[in-house]
Amino acid sequence: MQRRRLGREGPEVSAIGLGCMGMSNVYGPADEAEAIATIHRAIDLGVDFLDTADIYGIGHNETLVGGAIADRRDRVFVATKFGNVRQPDGSFRIDGRPAYVREACEASLARLGINTIDLYYQHRVDADVPIEETVGAMAQLVAEGKVRYLGLSEAGVDTLRRAHATHPITALQTEYSLWSREVEDEILPLVRELGIGFVPYSPLGRGFLTGAVRGDADLAPEDGRRRHPRFQAENLAANTAILTPIEDLAREKGCTAAQIALAWVLAAGDDLVPIPGTKRRSYLEDNVGAIGIALSPAEIERLSAAIPKGSTAGTRYPERMLAALGR
Repeated sequence: MQRRRLGREGPEVSAIGLGCMGMSNVYGPADEAEAIATIHRAIDLGVDFLDTADIYGIGHNETLVGGAIADRRDRVFVATKFGNVRQPDGSFRIDGRPAYVREACEASLARLGINTIDLYYQHRVDADVPIEETVGAMAQLVAEGKVRYLGLSEAGVDTLRRAHATHPITALQTEYSLWSREVEDEILPLVRELGIGFVPYSPLGRGFLTGAVRGDADLAPEDGRRRHPRFQAENLAANTAILTPIEDLAREKGCTAAQIALAWVLAAGDDLVPIPGTKRRSYLEDNVGAIGIALSPAEIERLSAAIPKGSTAGTRYPERMLAALGR
């Protein structure tokens, strides 16, 4: 397994990580036995960067990951997130208060069954709490040995600068793929300027770029992607055109569409560590295979030109969730 460093001063992790969110009923029915087997297979393949969050399955995902790594903690780098809080009516709020930072960390440590979180992200920035206060509380957790490194997710340029000035930020996690390229304008240049690692989540476009979702019938009734604009009706139909250049190149190179899409992200820089999510061993093995797919500069440009920035139909989140991005 190839390895990459998270940021200028951060740790080395596997070049591809494993996003565990989908193991907790987010994209249809979960299979806990297969999920645990997938985590174990990832570790055997050298994938040591596991990504979860306290909101995934409302704690279930951290408990699942914790159980899966209980006898192999020394072989994994665990990242989790806090800040999204589910309310009694089912809606969500963002909480970045210092007192909540500590409360959330203690709860995550208990569910994961570990003494230290390797990388602790603020999942979304709280517009009502200065980032200096939130990161200051996170930094205290580092001083106490409860957390090793700090990260932010979907933070904006100004917030990232201020956070990094408060305590070194090791990684920024933001969506990035062939159909979500917004970070290329300001975010990627900034993290490189500051020496912060970049962790692209949903590098396969929530599974769309694999070619597995071409119509409504390809989504289970309870699949959370049904709420995302890009997977709805006319947008989904329009977006199928994105698959053609990916699948054409995959046929030419004798690999899968997923491997082409991941190889494109990996080629964006050795300071990027994508975390494709899956709950099945077969997809995990396919994703890991992307490391062996070399795209030439001409092939990278061919894909980038065929799927230009901003060409995707539909926003990447439902309207109510967009306001929390890029704060």
